[in-house]
Amino acid sequence: MKQFSILYRLKAFWILFFIYLITCATAVAQEYKYEIGGGLGASMYMGDANQGDFFQGLHPSFGAVFRKNMDLRWAVKADLSMGTVSGDTRKVSNVFPGNAQASFSRSFYELGGQMEFNFLPYSDKFPYLGAKKISPYIFAGLGLTYASGGNQSFFGLNLPLGVGVKYKIKKRINLGLEYGVRKLFQDDFDAPGSEGFNLDNPYKIPTGWAKNNDWYSVLMFTVTWDFGSNSEKCTTPE
Repeated sequence: MKQFSILYRLKAFWILFFIYLITCATAVAQEYKYEIGGGLGASMYMGDANQGDFFQGLHPSFGAVFRKNMDLRWAVKADLSMGTVSGDTRKVSNVFPGNAQASFSRSFYELGGQMEFNFLPYSDKFPYLGAKKISPYIFAGLGLTYASGGNQSFFGLNLPLGVGVKYKIKKRINLGLEYGVRKLFQDDFDAPGSEGFNLDNPYKIPTGWAKNNDWYSVLMFTVTWDFGSNSEKCTTPE
């Protein structure tokens, strides 16, 4: 019985030790901690002048990206982007009060931060951890949007939500493609400077913060470069 107890303890020790090594390796399995780069894409608007077409009124957008890779699954990203949005009620089927029509166009600037989750362990190294050079991901976060154009500027919070895919084309170079929507908490993103009637709650129906607000979305292709060698080591327990 004593011999069996010793063998059992040794077996349990090696199992726990193996789990520790895998956990520790996963936590620091990133050759580089940071990414920086830029992107090019398209921006679109959804609101009173476009309530159903996600890709109506495409306009060019540009951005800069900074990402910190926490491990193979999780990353924190900061971005700075700019683009243009426009809308025209003559392109929608909604009937507005008095059959009025309106159109608008304005530029926006966004500063945001998001948390990303990779569905696959993302890296071109560490095959023993099942790492892959390509991975789809989802993201969510919080941002600030400023828009100019017309006789009144817009400034407010946005809630970014989206999906994407990243691919490590070669060492230290990553390609990415993502689509994200930005939910705004106001209904006047499309109102100031519009040609025609005011698009800020045109039906004058009292609604809560979750309804009757404007959105815009960004489809962005990015290229980033890895830097900041990871010096953390996985040490064995005493």
